[in-house]
Amino acid sequence: MTTPVYENFINGHFLKNQSGDTFAVKNPATDEVIYHVEVADEFIQNAAIESAKQGFAAWSAMTPIERSRILLKAVSILRERNDELAKVEVLDTGKPWQEAECVDVETGADVIEYFAGLAPAQVGQQQMVGNDFYYTRKEPLGICAGIGAWNYPLQIACWKSGPALAAGNAVIFKPSEETPLGAIKLAEIFIEAGVPAGVFNVVQGAGEVGQWLTANPDIEKVSFTGEVGTGKKVMASAAGSLKDLTMELGGKSPLLVFDDADVSQAVSAAMLGNFYTQGEVCTNCTRIYVHKNVYQQFIDELKTRTEQNIIAGDPMDPEVNLGALISKKHQELVLSYIDKGISEGATLLTGGKALSPASAPNGYFVEPTIFVDCKDDMTIVKEEIFGPVMSVLVFDDEDDVIRRANDTHLGLAAGVFTKDIQRAHRVIHQLQAGICWINSYGNSPAEMPVGGYKQSGIGRENGIETLDHYTQTKSIYVGMSNIESPF
Repeated sequence: MTTPVYENFINGHFLKNQSGDTFAVKNPATDEVIYHVEVADEFIQNAAIESAKQGFAAWSAMTPIERSRILLKAVSILRERNDELAKVEVLDTGKPWQEAECVDVETGADVIEYFAGLAPAQVGQQQMVGNDFYYTRKEPLGICAGIGAWNYPLQIACWKSGPALAAGNAVIFKPSEETPLGAIKLAEIFIEAGVPAGVFNVVQGAGEVGQWLTANPDIEKVSFTGEVGTGKKVMASAAGSLKDLTMELGGKSPLLVFDDADVSQAVSAAMLGNFYTQGEVCTNCTRIYVHKNVYQQFIDELKTRTEQNIIAGDPMDPEVNLGALISKKHQELVLSYIDKGISEGATLLTGGKALSPASAPNGYFVEPTIFVDCKDDMTIVKEEIFGPVMSVLVFDDEDDVIRRANDTHLGLAAGVFTKDIQRAHRVIHQLQAGICWINSYGNSPAEMPVGGYKQSGIGRENGIETLDHYTQTKSIYVGMSNIESPF
C-alpha cells in the first residue's frame, strides 16, 4: 500500500520541490510509516520568501477589524474539525486521544480567537511637546518565521501564527519533521477562511531548513519552541541580521508540596505534570519537593494511583491515558536516563522499563517511572528527560527548598501546594520561573503570558504583551511652529 506524499504549502497551495527529497513520518504507537513529506529545497525556500512578501503586502493593507473577522472564521473551522485534527495529532505524536480531543485543537483555536479579538484594539500614543506633538503607530514587522516542536504541533502553530497574523505579519512556519501534518491542515484552514495566499506558508524539513529561516535577511522575527541547545544555535544564527527572537525552551521545573497541602490534589498535580502527554511537556514538574511531614503519605498515594490508574496502549482508544514516546531514539534516551538514575543511587518506586501494550505492541512506550531517595546533584534531577520520569525529594525548611528549587540554569515553570495564602505568594515570588502555579499545575490559557527565566527562553507567548512583540513602534514628530535654525 502506497503512503501519501505531502508537498510544502506555499502561496495558498501545495508546491512540488525540485530535488525530489522526502522524509518518512512514523506513527510512534505502531512503528509504521504513515506518510512521506517533501523537503523544502532551495526552490521551495525562494518561493516561500516571495510568497510571504506578496502575502504581507495584501494582509498588512487590511484593517485590523478585517483581519479579525477572517481569523475568527478560521477559529470556527478549527472548532468544527476538532476531532479530525485531533486524530492527526494522535497519529503524529503518539499522545492519547483523550488529551488531543479536548486540549490540542481547542487551546490552539483559543489563542487565535484571543488575538483576533485584540487586533482591532492596538493603539498608538499622542503627546504634546511644547507647541509641537508626536504620535506613534503600531506597525507589523513583516515576514515572521515560526519553528515548532513535536509535542503539541498544531497548538504551537496556532500559538505562533495567532499573534503574528493578528498584528498584520506574514508567517513562514516550519513544523518539526517528526510531526509535520498539523501545520499543513492549519494552512488549508486559513485559506478556506479567507486569509490571502502567501500569508501563512509551511516549509518542511529538519535542522538545515530551520537554519535557513533563522539566517535569512528577509525574515524579521523568529519564534522558536524546542530544547535549549537548539535555541542557542537559533540565537547565534539570528544574530547575523539582528532578528527579533522569541524562544520557549526546556525546563526542569520544581513542584513544592508543603505539609499543610491537600496531598491528594498535590499528587494529582505531580502525575499531571509528569505523565500527561507521556511526559513530553516542557513545563513538567519533574522535581517534586515534598515536606518530610507528608512525604510518606504523598508517595504511598502516588505509587498506588500510578500503578492502578494509568492505562497505556493504542492512543486512539479513549480509555488510554499514557501514549507512546515520539520515536525509538527518544525512547532509548529516556530509558538511558532511568538506568543512570539507578546507577547513581536513586530508588525506583515504580516503573522503569519499556512497555509493550497488547493493543500497541510495537510502539515506543515507557512505563510511568518514579524515583525516590533522590539527591539534587543526580543527573535525573538536573537534566531535562522529556519522558514519564519523576524525581521525588524531601525538604524540611522553606528557605532551603527555595534555594534548592532555584539551583538550576533553567527557569521555565514552578508550582507550590499549600493552604497558607501568605506562604503561597511569599514562596512563588522567590521562585525563578516564568510560569508559576499555586494549588494547580499545567493550565496555560490564551490570556496568560508563558515563557522562561534564565536559559528557558526569551520573550513570551500569549497574553496581551505578545501582540507588541509582533509589531514595531513608529514615532512621528509633527512640527507646528517655524523651525529655529542656526543656519
